[in-house]
Amino acid sequence: MKTVKVLSSLLLVFVIGALSISADKLAVDGYDIGDIATDFKLKNIDGKMVSLADYKNAKGYIVIFTCNTCPYAVAYEDRIIALDKKYKEKGYPVIAIMPNNPKSKPGDAYEAMQKRAKVKGFTFPYLMDEGQKIYPQYGAKKTPHVYILEKTKKGNEVKYIGAIDDNYQDADAVEVRYAEDAVDALLEGKEVPETKTRAIGCSIKI
Repeated sequence: MKTVKVLSSLLLVFVIGALSISADKLAVDGYDIGDIATDFKLKNIDGKMVSLADYKNAKGYIVIFTCNTCPYAVAYEDRIIALDKKYKEKGYPVIAIMPNNPKSKPGDAYEAMQKRAKVKGFTFPYLMDEGQKIYPQYGAKKTPHVYILEKTKKGNEVKYIGAIDDNYQDADAVEVRYAEDAVDALLEGKEVPETKTRAIGCSIKI
């Protein structure tokens, strides 16, 4: 009987350990530079479903995982709007995705997303990652977290991962504009000068 209990305990420890490893793996896995990002279909704040394939004339995409409630994300809202304004007509539209679980963060619920987008005048889609299925595929860990994709014959190739720029606190004090530098390089047919940086923001809430 004791042997059965011991074996049961060991099995339980093994299962918990395996689940922990899976959770850790989920947290660290995701796209790397050069990977091909699969498309998605997510609900926009206007109720329509949006996918990357909808943008027939796009040269690429500035995919940004962001939200309403994170102070870092809020600090970057105007800069995200500016990115879309600068690059949408050049073929690199912003696609914003809200990755948080609204049960953990009610301020990131769908209705709250709609209100925030209206107040700020978002010019880009603001999509709900319902069921939190997309952000783990990308490997996003923060809000905001940027993934710049280039449309190629192979598919949507990941060209940059990381922060928008080097100063979340003060837009006027920014010295390196990572996202802009990446898109500018791609538009000029050059290599991205810095392909990976550390995203600064709030952890994604599950």
